Amino acid sequence: MSFNFDQPTDRKGSDSQKWQKYAGRDILPMWVADMDFDVAPGIVEALNRRAAHPVFGYARPVPSTVDAIVGAMAERYGWAVDPSWIVWLPGLVCGLNVLCRAFADEGDEVLSLSPIYPPFTAAPRYQGRVARSVPLALNAGARRWEIDWDALESAVSPRTRLFIFCHPHNPVARIWSREELARIADFCARHGLILCSDDIHCDLLLEPGATHTPFGVAAPAVLPRSVTFMAPSKTYNIPGLGTSFAFIPDPALRARFNKASAGIVAEVTALGYAACEAAYRDCEPWRRELLAYLRANRDLLVDFVARELPGARIEAPIEATYLGWLNVSDLKLTNPVKHFEDHGVGLSDGAPFGAPPGSHVRINFGCPRSTLAEGLARMKAAIKSR
Repeated sequence: MSFNFDQPTDRKGSDSQKWQKYAGRDILPMWVADMDFDVAPGIVEALNRRAAHPVFGYARPVPSTVDAIVGAMAERYGWAVDPSWIVWLPGLVCGLNVLCRAFADEGDEVLSLSPIYPPFTAAPRYQGRVARSVPLALNAGARRWEIDWDALESAVSPRTRLFIFCHPHNPVARIWSREELARIADFCARHGLILCSDDIHCDLLLEPGATHTPFGVAAPAVLPRSVTFMAPSKTYNIPGLGTSFAFIPDPALRARFNKASAGIVAEVTALGYAACEAAYRDCEPWRRELLAYLRANRDLLVDFVARELPGARIEAPIEATYLGWLNVSDLKLTNPVKHFEDHGVGLSDGAPFGAPPGSHVRINFGCPRSTLAEGLARMKAAIKSR
């Protein structure tokens, strides 16, 4: 079966948050992490079947939905997940906030590695906790982002309660090795920290032959003190259906998490459950073709930046996700995002991720190749116009 990722779908004038941001302006939105591809036909069929049933009451997952997730974990990662571990969520951002409420008190500290998806540091602050961010180290010789283990050890204090880890990492697109995962697990065990691993991009590994290793496989001893977040939303392009889940193996931690979410976290919808089940059960051929397409987009991006965008650079390989992290500090722009918007490209500002102001932007290359090529051409014109 072949799927046409080259075919653009017009999202202008729709409910798309991504495209509404620049409504009425000639700006290509290449910022927020949703893709401009039609979802897999299996998901559309599942939604149509569910919509044919004329009652849309409060929903709970049916056994086949849980079976699809458990089966995917076993087949893809060799991880034997107990269905009782699953806690359903309408999104992982709310999950990060619940996590901080559940496992840290006001004034307690939450660790993460930067640059990082902004809710990792916003969630602790929203809940009256303290966000502590440890910068990743760029090994220029190896062209690789690495964990600064000494800095991580130094960041721990008597008030540190949680370590939130992005696996693979957004925005630097690192796939972490088993050795690094084992060392993180040991770090959390030695300091009595609860480990939360956000694996939302785990099915978007771009390196041929690369495999995702959950902490439950790399370091099973950490499971009683762990929470793992996953969702079909990024991989299958269904974030608007609000369906995510956490694996919380320990009953006591699971009870604390559920208590912290009571009364404030919305339930997953009937359509969300239907799409989730179809994604994990029926859409592997679509995902595999998507990965091949994204690899080619990644290669186009990397080559174009190196050849055509002087003053911009990609500092390390994009191993996963559909997001590129560009260092634009040599352009010496006070506001890079505005400069590129003024030339028709909407990117994400690196500062909310923890990068120095004006130093980095993030680009979403999860789009038809023609859109990517046009966006890159506009970036080239923007740089020439300085």
